[in-house]
Amino acid sequence: MASLRQIVSSYRVQRAIGATAAYYLRFVWNTTRFSVEPADAIERITKQVPIILAMWHGQHFLMPFVRPKDVPAKVLISRHRDGEINAAAVEALGLGTIRGSGSHGPDVSGKGGLFAFNAAVRCLHAGVSVALTADVPKAARVAGLGIIKIAQLSGRPIYPVAVATRRRIVLGNWDRTAINLPFGRGAAIAGGPVYVPQDADAATLELARRAVEEGLNAATSRAYELADGTAEGADRG
Repeated sequence: MASLRQIVSSYRVQRAIGATAAYYLRFVWNTTRFSVEPADAIERITKQVPIILAMWHGQHFLMPFVRPKDVPAKVLISRHRDGEINAAAVEALGLGTIRGSGSHGPDVSGKGGLFAFNAAVRCLHAGVSVALTADVPKAARVAGLGIIKIAQLSGRPIYPVAVATRRRIVLGNWDRTAINLPFGRGAAIAGGPVYVPQDADAATLELARRAVEEGLNAATSRAYELADGTAEGADRG
């Protein structure tokens, strides 16, 4: 008999789990009272498409719902064995996928990284927005250069985005994955755009990397403040 690990690792089972996860995430989104900051963030971002949406690992489950309606977008998803579950969930929520993994350094050629990098740039040139985690595995909350290079070659802005819910389970893994729960309060925060000049040198690329990292940290902190009701003047009801 097949072991539980073998069953869960099968393509069909992972696709089914992903589709089920999509239904659950839609349920969470529809039963949570969300505030958006800035209030006109979606309208403002829509005027700039195609864009690059940046997020942190472990804080990404509700990101498909902050995409402006009718704006085509694809999500970069790891080729890790569990990536099929994420891909199935994303596709069930109406988004396309790009498969590959990033690197903290300037070399993006490993783990399908070069293919994903080129595919992301092509999508942006074709008018399709791209969403991806700015940090790379095992380096949580440290933005890598991959997303910066994508912005440099595409000429499109990076928008740091964070979504948080008051009701959640936080896992003790490397990226502190937040499992969002329904029937609570939530917040979606968009930081200001980060542009990367196409002729940027190494120092300029590093400044852009830090700007994305700081923007994501600020957006994440603010999202949790609003979701948890700890921000000054926040509604604690």
